[in-house]
Amino acid sequence: MTIRKNRSRRHILATSAATAATFNLFPAHVLGKDENGLAPSDKLNIAFIGAGGKARSSIGACSHHNIYALCDVDSVRAAGSFEKYSSAKRFDDWRVMLDKEAKNLDAVLISTPDHSHAVATMAAMQLGLPVYCEKPLTRTISEARIVAEYARKNKIITQMGNQGHAAEGARLTNEWIQSGLLGEIREVHCWTNRPIWPQGMVRPAAEPVPSTMNWDVWLGPAPQATYSSKIAPFKWRGFWDYGAGALGDMAAHIIDHPVWALGLGAPLGVKIEFDRKNSASAKDTFPVSTVVTYKFAARGKQPPVTLKWFDGKNRPPRPEGLDENRKMPTSGVIYFGSKRNMMHGSHGGAPRIFPEAEMKAVNEGGLRPPKTMPRSPGHHEEWLRAIKANDVNGPKSNFDYAGPLTEIMLLGCVAARVGPGTKLRWNSKYMKTDNALANRYIHHEYRKGWSL
Repeated sequence: MTIRKNRSRRHILATSAATAATFNLFPAHVLGKDENGLAPSDKLNIAFIGAGGKARSSIGACSHHNIYALCDVDSVRAAGSFEKYSSAKRFDDWRVMLDKEAKNLDAVLISTPDHSHAVATMAAMQLGLPVYCEKPLTRTISEARIVAEYARKNKIITQMGNQGHAAEGARLTNEWIQSGLLGEIREVHCWTNRPIWPQGMVRPAAEPVPSTMNWDVWLGPAPQATYSSKIAPFKWRGFWDYGAGALGDMAAHIIDHPVWALGLGAPLGVKIEFDRKNSASAKDTFPVSTVVTYKFAARGKQPPVTLKWFDGKNRPPRPEGLDENRKMPTSGVIYFGSKRNMMHGSHGGAPRIFPEAEMKAVNEGGLRPPKTMPRSPGHHEEWLRAIKANDVNGPKSNFDYAGPLTEIMLLGCVAARVGPGTKLRWNSKYMKTDNALANRYIHHEYRKGWSL
């Protein structure tokens, strides 16, 4: 009954959006619309699971709609949002929020630590609600597969929060590569300056749980464990139980672009190299620095691709031909083509052929490819407009795309969990590797009372 009611409300909103053009001769204020062209009846009721930290920017991006409910386990971290959106209903347990308010909601946005993404996302989708979930979509490969398949089967409008997917640079990268401007691409280097949080360490000593935090809900599906301020609210990404390390944090903003532009699909396998100064840390946290090598098969006329990922202290070698006065970004991608090479920053930022003389020759020689892809109104806005239009294909990083991208990222995390020097062959269809220990880490073990 809840699902039918929610869908009925969105149908009314979609109908309203479709007929709005009838009145486009009238000034917005005459029709009672705000500066964004939205009348009160056009606005979505959005609930946010996570209201502090990264969630603040997402709340702001959606603030031309109704910030209907805010949920955060940490009232101190969420205080700014609670104060700014004082009319929103407040919760510290998202399960209670969904139970009480689902009938009044049009969408849910999730900005929690990685380990809670899947359970919160599935709970919202099972109520028929559109979901925007921060990256990585899930903490384990099996969760990514389950979440994406559920969204597809039930036609849920979704988006993962890899905001660079909507950027101009992402479109240019696709157009330049797919036009053949770079020629055949067989190798790609990706890197990040992450982690900027502790990794390669054992779990810190227990501390009393602050009275302002719902620690049980913060743990969610993760194993029962003691609280530490050295883990929550920010430094959890390096822990196996809660995050996905540098790969989980930044690959969605970096490998996203070669995966999309080259149509890479599932990898054939992965290899990882790293050192651990503290061997005891292997039971708790990711290594400090890694080099991960993915192998992708040929696609039609496109050749096989080797994609190398560098994080922590590791960086790719400075490519031959890069102008001396041109700095490599702190995070970015290099494409090595048979005709030309190209580099851009994180989130698809500022793609540029190098050396600069070659970029100049492309521009002045009329070789620069035309803009053929539709431009985005913004990553959040794609999702919001799609909800109103009831268009599952509107968001370009919907779970059909984001699920497989997440699986690629997390395969590297699985290899890290097994140990340095690990090589894995990957069977995407059956979600299995050729390593029994690695296969254990593909699936999630849920704490009692928490599951999909």
